[in-house]
Amino acid sequence: MFKLIAGPCVIESREILFQVAEVMKELTNKMGIDYYFKASFDKANRTSINSFRGQGLEQGLEMLSEVKERFGLRIATDIHEPSQAEVVAKVADIIQIPAFLCRQTDLLLAAGKTGKLINIKKAQFLSAKEMGNVAKKLESIGNKNLWLCERGTFFGYNSLVVDMTNIIEMKKFGYPVIFDATHSVQKPGGEGESTGGNREYVWPLAKAALAIGADGLFMEVHPHPEQALSDGPNMVRLNDMPKILENLISIYTNR
Repeated sequence: MFKLIAGPCVIESREILFQVAEVMKELTNKMGIDYYFKASFDKANRTSINSFRGQGLEQGLEMLSEVKERFGLRIATDIHEPSQAEVVAKVADIIQIPAFLCRQTDLLLAAGKTGKLINIKKAQFLSAKEMGNVAKKLESIGNKNLWLCERGTFFGYNSLVVDMTNIIEMKKFGYPVIFDATHSVQKPGGEGESTGGNREYVWPLAKAALAIGADGLFMEVHPHPEQALSDGPNMVRLNDMPKILENLISIYTNR
C-alpha cells in the first residue's frame, strides 16, 4: 500500500493543523493511502536564532493528540533528544529521526526502545550504503520496525541534489524506503536567515522516486505556504494535493 507522511512543517496553530488534517483524511481515505499526519512540535535546527521553532514539547504533543482524537489519524513527529522519545511515543505512531541526527546513537536507541515505527532520514552528508550502519543500531536492540528516508545530498553551498539510486541501495537493507519530496528541494540557508526551496520540483521528483521503487512519500503541506513560518518555499499547497496524489498513486500502482 502507498505510504504517505504529510502535514505542515511545524505546529503553527490548531486552525492550520485541523484544516490540513481534515482535507488529508478525506483524500487518503478515498484513495486508500496508508497515511500518517505529520507536524513538528519543535524545529530545533532552524537557520537563525530568530526563526519560529514551534509550540514546544508539552503544548505541541497536546495539539497533536487533539488531531489524533478528533480526526482518528495516526501521528508522525520528530525528536531531537533521547529524553523526548518516551513521552513522544505516548502520542506518535511514527517517531522520526531528523537527517542531521541520524547517526546519534543514543537518540536512535532511545527511539527504538519505544517499540514504535521509526522513520530515519538519511543525512545530507551520508551515502545510501552508510544507512546500513544506522539500521544496525536499531536492530541491536531488536527493533526492526523502521523506514529509511531519502531527502537529498549536499551539492555545494545552499544546494541539494537527489540521487535516485540511493532509493535502490537503501531498499537492499530490507526496509521500506520513503522519499522526502519537499525537503529534497530545499536550498539550506539559501535566504540568508532562512532556507529557500524550489516547490515546482516536488512533483517531478516524487514521480521519479515512485517510478524507481520508493515505497511511499514524505511531503510537507500547508494551506498557504507563502505565509508559513517554516519551510514555506518547498511546502506543497493543500489545494494541489488531490491532483498530485491522484497522479502519484497511478505511477505507484502501475510501475
